[in-house]
Amino acid sequence: SMVALAQKSAEEPKGKAIVQVFGNFHSGFGHANDDRGFELDRSYLGYQYDLGHGLEVKGVMDIGQSDDVNDFHRIAYIKNAQISWKTGKWTLTGGLISNTQFNVQEKFWGYRYVMKSFQDLYKFGNSADLGVSVAYKFANWISADAIVVNGEGYKKVQKNDGLMYGLGTTLTPAECITMRVYYGLNEGADEMKKDVQNLATFIGLKLDWFSLGAEYNWMWNAKNVEGSDYKGFSIYGNLKLSKQADMYLRYDDCSKADQYGIIAGVQWKVGKYVKVSPNFRMNHKDGDGGSQNTYMGYISCYFGF
Repeated sequence: SMVALAQKSAEEPKGKAIVQVFGNFHSGFGHANDDRGFELDRSYLGYQYDLGHGLEVKGVMDIGQSDDVNDFHRIAYIKNAQISWKTGKWTLTGGLISNTQFNVQEKFWGYRYVMKSFQDLYKFGNSADLGVSVAYKFANWISADAIVVNGEGYKKVQKNDGLMYGLGTTLTPAECITMRVYYGLNEGADEMKKDVQNLATFIGLKLDWFSLGAEYNWMWNAKNVEGSDYKGFSIYGNLKLSKQADMYLRYDDCSKADQYGIIAGVQWKVGKYVKVSPNFRMNHKDGDGGSQNTYMGYISCYFGF
């Protein structure tokens, strides 16, 4: 009966598994010809559970590569271990949480398994950290958020005193337009270490068949060193070719090591859980030995639900 079905659906657990795997095959050209092979970039494994009354808990493991290029072992971290509470126009989150610095930009870019978004790629900030965040939706077109975290990311324990504070506001003046401004201050632990400051700006247009986003980012006193300032911008867009296929293009320009990069690719959705994306990348970097262009071809793969 309908009553029995309604009771059954109400009793069903609200939990869901989180499984995401990023891999690729790549090959360099010219001086990067030796850089080729299969790579398992990253795996996220976790579980999310809805407790009802606006409460939700989430735990995610991040299994990735070591930053040491000579270390081929997998390293596992807890990426998220958080509880969030949505009530009215408020959302409160605590624990090992996602940072608010560039998650809007990362979602809009949409190809995280292919390449990190600009601020993540050039180390303007961390994607997750230990602390608390709060968001308030004033109206459908404007919301604001604040975050206080350790400031050292989810891969390090809190070694230094000092915290990171962030304030952001997101505007959606029309359904297809998103604008965001974020300011963050990461305290230096002592007088020798300067406060790191971040200012991130973003604007995006998203239609059913086309999207275009642009961001400009500043970071002052990188790595707590006075006068070590980075800035740069990223422009990216995609075009929907069919239900299963789309193409994308992105251009980054970063003052860090005087570099810029271009990535162009096509993505196919193979069924519900798999995406495959052949893509071509060019990176230009100025160094002590002069400038150098690196060309790479990739086939990036994603499996997730």
